[in-house]
Amino acid sequence: MGEFELIRALFHPLAEATRQHGVVLGPGDDCAIQRVPQGHELVFSIDTLVAGVHFPSGYDPAQLGWRSLAVAVSDLAAMGADPVCYTLALTLPEADSDWVTALVSGLREASFAFGIALAGGDITRGPLTLTLQVQGTVPEGQAIRRSGARPGDLVAVSGPLGGAAAALAWLDATDPPASVEGFLARYHHPMPRCALGRHLRGVASAAIDISDGLVADLGHILEASSVGAELEPGRVPRDFGGTWASLDQALYGGDDYELCVTLAPAALDRLPGHVASSLDVIGRVCAGSGLRLVQADGIIEEIAVPAGYDHFKGR
Repeated sequence: MGEFELIRALFHPLAEATRQHGVVLGPGDDCAIQRVPQGHELVFSIDTLVAGVHFPSGYDPAQLGWRSLAVAVSDLAAMGADPVCYTLALTLPEADSDWVTALVSGLREASFAFGIALAGGDITRGPLTLTLQVQGTVPEGQAIRRSGARPGDLVAVSGPLGGAAAALAWLDATDPPASVEGFLARYHHPMPRCALGRHLRGVASAAIDISDGLVADLGHILEASSVGAELEPGRVPRDFGGTWASLDQALYGGDDYELCVTLAPAALDRLPGHVASSLDVIGRVCAGSGLRLVQADGIIEEIAVPAGYDHFKGR
């Protein structure tokens, strides 16, 4: 198939299947049209995934479809936004219809799971790359930003950390042991916390999704909010079905796509029970700057906060 045949045969049906009321016009025109309800604001983000950098070369295309959309939608979840639609710019070394069919199957599954519609995109030839722009809406003034954390707020995360980092050692294994299935599921099948993000609107003082690692991403909140924090490493959740990620993987490993949030203790008490129980409190925001680990014996260790992965420095 050529470019236009791929679009007509595979992507137009996906757009029609996932279309929702917020998409006035989908693929087929010069632009898509999204309806933003009165009293809401448009929230959007863009992610690029490059073979050999963000996913292994030869990665299963169906898993890539799910993972690429999940990574992008996770940014909407962090701001408490409702997903509406996305566009996809796909760069392919060749027009392999079987490969693209599998990719679309993963995108389709993820689109229905996250409640987001394909609104358009583009296909071109070159090194394998996917760029997704996701768009959502949030009630006016209720988007959760990184800059609202205040001294006395709790620091919490929405699930176990370090699984995706632990999975890296097993990605090429033909028959990985059952004990690492939880790690691999976290890498292949991340789940953006959209429902939690909605519950946190008007409750959380700040939030971010954990893509570069807990320490790095919490560091972005601290910098934006001009505060510091203390974490209790023994409270960081790391259990993936009975197999634990290491503390270093949980603190510094990326690609978990859980949420890291800050909120006042009284705000946590106001959350519905099932929402509050989905959060693990791991520390507290404090005045000043920097990040410190408070060990069980009371020893306090100040740690350097990495800036996150730099694509030009390779770290």
